[in-house]
Amino acid sequence: MLKYIKYYIPAITGILAIVFFLMGQNYPTYFCISWSLFLIIGDYVLPRDKEVQHFSYPGILNFSIYINLPILFCLIFLIVSIFSNENPSWYVDGLYSQFNIDFIQVKESFTLVDKIALIFQTSLFVGILGTVPGHELVHRKNKFDLFIGNWLLAFSWDCTFAIEHVQGHHRDVCLDEDPASAKRGENIYLFILRATLQEQKSGWKIESERLRKRKIKFFSIQNRMIVGYVRSLILTVAAFIFGGLFGVLSFLLCAFFAKVLLESINYIEHCGLVRERGKPVKMRHSWNSNHFLSSIYLCNVTRHSDHHRAASLKFWELSPCHEDAPLLPYGYLSMLYLVLVTPFLYNKIMAKEFLNWDQNYANEYERNYVMQ
Repeated sequence: MLKYIKYYIPAITGILAIVFFLMGQNYPTYFCISWSLFLIIGDYVLPRDKEVQHFSYPGILNFSIYINLPILFCLIFLIVSIFSNENPSWYVDGLYSQFNIDFIQVKESFTLVDKIALIFQTSLFVGILGTVPGHELVHRKNKFDLFIGNWLLAFSWDCTFAIEHVQGHHRDVCLDEDPASAKRGENIYLFILRATLQEQKSGWKIESERLRKRKIKFFSIQNRMIVGYVRSLILTVAAFIFGGLFGVLSFLLCAFFAKVLLESINYIEHCGLVRERGKPVKMRHSWNSNHFLSSIYLCNVTRHSDHHRAASLKFWELSPCHEDAPLLPYGYLSMLYLVLVTPFLYNKIMAKEFLNWDQNYANEYERNYVMQ
């Protein structure tokens, strides 16, 4: 049973975050610091996750993803209500009558550091509860999974991910034209800007071509890009109605930082790796991580080489054990903080890994290409 429960840890952590946020002054800061340390230290000291487990009840695992949607909705609108100037009386009265929480007192108790922690931690959860499971679901074919997956992506205003990532990135990974494949030494902040703009352009191009082949009008409800933006717009309008100007700005800020975090993960997953045009994607074209907590919190997307080998595999089916897959030196959250806060240190650490890749993984073409 424990092997099922571990995949509910992200959802449970999201609920714990809501509880801590409602406890008032200092608690959001305590939660943000302690949770980050828990992941960084836990990834470092815990045994590596190298086991492929078999499950008889996949529906239980799917539910661990579906439940993220209502949790993320509640978390976002809690943040919206905290940053809004005024709150509906039914909301304030309901929290007091049902949970004995004086919400006005709670929101007035937060310090500036607490508010920064609230935005940062919520942005992380938009990624962990939204983008990552959304990525899992938009790779599937059935309509329910696609519906949930696209709504999860709507919280970061990133509808193009469901199109460009699936039909573009997986085709072009480690080629120059792939927006999500970072070059060695590329500035992380310039990469985020470049990748975001090019992914939007590629998403519109892919969708336009799909509609043209099916002889469907570009401006129609069958245009997935337009429908995706409408989903995000619905959430944004709801945030404005519920929390006013400051409420909607807090939502958009979380969405923005969640997108920054996604592109930073994209940067990490393929940074410095190249592929010969026309050749198939191999295990060596993705950075893997078998760190235990990162795998749990990120739906095994850490087993990235196997994901690119067979994108149709469910997250619990992915294998971490490939001798020809290069490994990251630290867990995903550690690498994320390194690349965003100290990119010079990240580049120094990865320089050794690039050298190892060149010598032990790359073919002759790839080795010559990176030396140009």
